[in-house]
Amino acid sequence: MHTKEDIVVIGGYGHVGRTICVRLGERYPGKVYAARRSRERAECFCHSTGGRIRPLEIDIRKPIPSAMLNSLKLVIMCLDQTDTGFVRECSRAGTHYIDVSANGSFLRQVEKCREGATALLSVGLAPGLTNLLALGAHRLLGETDQIDLAIMLELGDAHGEAAIEWTADNMGARFDITQNGRQVEALSFTDSKTFDFGADIGNRLAYRFPFSDQQTLSRSLDVPSVATRFCLDSPLVTGLLAGARRTGAVRLLQAGWLRKRIIHSLGALRFGGDRFAVKAEARGRSKEGKPALAEYFLQGRDQSAVTAQVVAAAAAMLIDSHSPAGVYHLEQLTDVATMLKELGPYIMFDTRQSALPLKGREVC
Repeated sequence: MHTKEDIVVIGGYGHVGRTICVRLGERYPGKVYAARRSRERAECFCHSTGGRIRPLEIDIRKPIPSAMLNSLKLVIMCLDQTDTGFVRECSRAGTHYIDVSANGSFLRQVEKCREGATALLSVGLAPGLTNLLALGAHRLLGETDQIDLAIMLELGDAHGEAAIEWTADNMGARFDITQNGRQVEALSFTDSKTFDFGADIGNRLAYRFPFSDQQTLSRSLDVPSVATRFCLDSPLVTGLLAGARRTGAVRLLQAGWLRKRIIHSLGALRFGGDRFAVKAEARGRSKEGKPALAEYFLQGRDQSAVTAQVVAAAAAMLIDSHSPAGVYHLEQLTDVATMLKELGPYIMFDTRQSALPLKGREVC
């Protein structure tokens, strides 16, 4: 790598990371590197792509040679981190940075890294598309008091091990949210709310879950209250998960060998389809000052592919056009209409807007 035009996907061998590499390899052949600690395993994956993706050995726990960073246009991080050292190294080297993390406390740390290049956060499905739907609903109102987000997944979809581990580890999590302008503590799988996800899906009961969009949107959109809830397409399975949290059975996920067995079993579980749905409800006042509700929602298939496509689109935005230096969340640099042009094959989109009481429906 000799010029500052290459793209490195760290964790580019995982379920989502592999798809990101393939998507970017189609746009930028010969410029995409899949990085991992073991060069041998990186080479194995790259060989399976017919050489369109190149292997690279990187251990983010160790200092990265400055000569390497100086040659990189963009780094895409698909691994969880505990500190911002690597992000700061990228920023100082003028290397753009994209993070697919859903860890709100870590993203808040990254927001302070404002040295040289562009760092783009909240990129994916949730956070990511949820942020853009929230922005769309927010813009339809004159003033927004509250945004409620909801994500529904089907069990037939393929989920990477990292995503399953993150979900399992957060089943009984306590996390901060913004409510009426104040930081308050919430608990996973509590405070349920019913959402209408549109045609063919209808109503589903969803529960609080620690997606980072609810922690960052209150700042980026300046909204007093934001909450994100989660459910599966099967009300029975969603109810069982809520019951496991309520009875304390989720503690089984913290036991070493048993945790591994449960996560492996969840990864192998396949029934139902691969559909997902995402919704944003914004409440406040219309531009005429009347109480109003604005809703944006979409349905799609293969959430891992959609996550990868959102990342690829965000990467192209940083690579092919001028991007302002600093740290941004996805909704601060683009909008849902622009992103949907990249997601056409995967998305069935529907939006509703009306003043309370609900009177009409606008379909795009």
